[in-house]
Amino acid sequence: MTQTIQPTPSTVHWGYFDATVKPIATIEPGEIIVMNSVSGANDHLPTDTGMTIRPELLAIGDALTPELGPHIMTGPVAISGAMPGDALRVEILDVQLADDWGYMLFKPGMGTLPDDFDSFRRIHIGLDRATGAVKTPWGMTLQAAPFFGVMGVAPKPAAGRLSSTMPSHFGGNMDNKELGAGSTLYLPVWTEGGLFSCGDGHAVQGDGEVCVTAVETGLTGTFRIDLVKNAQLEAPYAETRDHLITMAFDPDLDEAARVALRRMIAMIVARTTLTSEEAYFLCSLSADVRVTQLVNLDKGIHVMMPLAILNQAKR
Repeated sequence: MTQTIQPTPSTVHWGYFDATVKPIATIEPGEIIVMNSVSGANDHLPTDTGMTIRPELLAIGDALTPELGPHIMTGPVAISGAMPGDALRVEILDVQLADDWGYMLFKPGMGTLPDDFDSFRRIHIGLDRATGAVKTPWGMTLQAAPFFGVMGVAPKPAAGRLSSTMPSHFGGNMDNKELGAGSTLYLPVWTEGGLFSCGDGHAVQGDGEVCVTAVETGLTGTFRIDLVKNAQLEAPYAETRDHLITMAFDPDLDEAARVALRRMIAMIVARTTLTSEEAYFLCSLSADVRVTQLVNLDKGIHVMMPLAILNQAKR
């Protein structure tokens, strides 16, 4: 039977990742789990009577306070048999809007243009769960493309408690819009059980997430989480129906690009008959190097290589 996790004060952790957080559930490798999320502290709630605030979010806001970072994560969920050195294979089977509203904000000193806007502003955006319409206050309608900005495992135990703001070796706040329904995320395991959490739901976001946020909202995610034994990953990577994706995070965007590209070259060499030199050439011809996000202190780059291209040189 598929487990469904609802966000409550006892099933979320707010603002941090930590290997000592106890799992709220345990599943077997290959099992499907449904995880519901919420987004927003009490001061982010809408006052528009046409927008519905779920009781779960109110209960969490009343019972808990954020620690280190702003993200409310549902979890963690342990996977039986997961041990350090393994990897979780997280198939994102479905992602659905759970709320009829979301919020955005910017503030001085933050975002891609920290000095250009000298006041704090927060807006609320209407979401149509049936049609996926995202209705901006300035009269435009966009189409929802929901994904979890945060998906991750427990960090290395020696790292202690880490803010949810910065993505790292455990995944976390990657804000990669490619990780929607139909994609598969691979996460290295650093502690027993892996301890998978998700949150920071986004209704829609462009590459860069330039103003600090996407449309922050609650989501319902359906995941099939399997185990890859002895994978020995150093960092997360992903696959979509069409692309292999490597990722890297660093305060220096150029360094993030270098690391993500090196990871792609290594994966091409491992999967094909190409040498590293040939893989470097191929990346210049066929890979797209994209800015994932510019706002999480450790900025993100992801490199996308079409699987159809790799298949021409597959081992």
